[in-house]
Amino acid sequence: MNKKAIVIGGGIAGLSAGIYALYAGFDAVIYEKNAIPGGECIGWNRKGYHIDNCIHWLTGTKKGTALYEVWKKVGALSDDTEYAKLDSFYSVICDGKTVTLWNDLERTQKELIEAAPEDEEEIRKFIQYVEYSKQCLFPAEKPMDMWGLKDYITIGQTMMDFPKVTKEFGSISLEEYSHRFKSPIMQKLVCDYLPKSYCAYSFLVSYATMVDGNGKIPMGASLQMSLRMERRFRELGGKIVYNASVEEIVLEKGYATGIRLAGGEFAEADYVIPTLDVYPLFHKLLPEKYMPAELKQAYAAPKAYPSTSGFQVAFAASEKFDRGETIFIDIDPIKVGSRSFDRMYVKAYGYDPIFVKDGKQVIQTCITQLDEDYEYWKSLSKEEYDIMKNKLVAEVERRIEEAFPELKGDLEFLDAWTPLTYERYCNAYHGSYMSFITTPQGKSVRLKGKLKGIRNIYLAGQWTSSPGGLPVAVASGKFAIQRILKSEKRSIDI
Repeated sequence: MNKKAIVIGGGIAGLSAGIYALYAGFDAVIYEKNAIPGGECIGWNRKGYHIDNCIHWLTGTKKGTALYEVWKKVGALSDDTEYAKLDSFYSVICDGKTVTLWNDLERTQKELIEAAPEDEEEIRKFIQYVEYSKQCLFPAEKPMDMWGLKDYITIGQTMMDFPKVTKEFGSISLEEYSHRFKSPIMQKLVCDYLPKSYCAYSFLVSYATMVDGNGKIPMGASLQMSLRMERRFRELGGKIVYNASVEEIVLEKGYATGIRLAGGEFAEADYVIPTLDVYPLFHKLLPEKYMPAELKQAYAAPKAYPSTSGFQVAFAASEKFDRGETIFIDIDPIKVGSRSFDRMYVKAYGYDPIFVKDGKQVIQTCITQLDEDYEYWKSLSKEEYDIMKNKLVAEVERRIEEAFPELKGDLEFLDAWTPLTYERYCNAYHGSYMSFITTPQGKSVRLKGKLKGIRNIYLAGQWTSSPGGLPVAVASGKFAIQRILKSEKRSIDI
């Protein structure tokens, strides 16, 4: 009789853990609180339009990389996967000028220098360091706590130039980095895409991923990718239980005997793999005393370890609107949450037929929200919350029409969501859709996946390694099973 692994959470990490458990010869059951798989990697329909919640780019789409092999193994990608035909990362408009981070670095360099000749030296350095950053590939073969000397030598040889990037940009924020440029448009370009408190190297690596062909967007949207993984899990013999909220991981003398559901049902397990947000894990499912010290430190220092969410709005607009896939614009200041913003972006989804209907396409915007903004939303009554959402939708719509007059009277409101939406749907800490932001002040959080004092619980999920996201999630599911196999003195090659 096979040993049984119970996976808590049917997001990308949970589906990955379940699939790899089956490959390793275990029986696997996933318990998911919602009615569909994917966690935050989902989308939904409004007025006949599909709204995507997750993939702006998917790291690991380059064939031959270890992460690509993981995505293939779990059924998310295949060698026949179609990707959106996009040629740029994003564009920014400032003082009447427009510049774009093209996937072609030479084209980007030429355009940036023409727009900001006073910054030519710094622009050339930026392009060179993006080139170095192509070497930063996610190590998805096995968890780093299982690495040997040979693994470190190998990664050192394949990432020979990348240490230059971390040395130069690993201890400064994007805001600090932007001050190296004299031109306002270059300063905006650096700070627009990621929160300005992020470590600067995160921006270079993100852009390099796109340039290198390792950050494409699969056609068919985020939910479809999650459904492909669910299908792989079921085909391998796995069972997934929906609308099943877990109330407790039952412990007995340092051993997890199973889980208890909200309705009181007990499910026995040989191994328990929690893949949910770690805040509810250690404040509801397990006693807080089992929380790793790294997490306690992070929660106690929100300035050094901020979390990120967003106030997001989706509209339907003319399919003819074509200003680039993602473009940042100046706006009259708008207060969202506890802070004021004078920049926002518009992302057009017309690149994929799933987002197009009757000559219109979905367009979306996201205004970044941090911990203090979450606290603001949380302080509102239900009535105040609804009033504020409606007011902000109107404010956002007006600013989009001011920036793009061709859209005036053309926008059809579809939906809006806030940090509290992520908290409600995914139990996400402060509504965060990623893990802790990597800042110069905070040491990157990396959990070893095994809890002291409990023999058979193995963690997975994006919160196991900053800054989270889909690569961390899918690899962590694999890593959890490899750790189990190692504990059983079996081969970790799966």
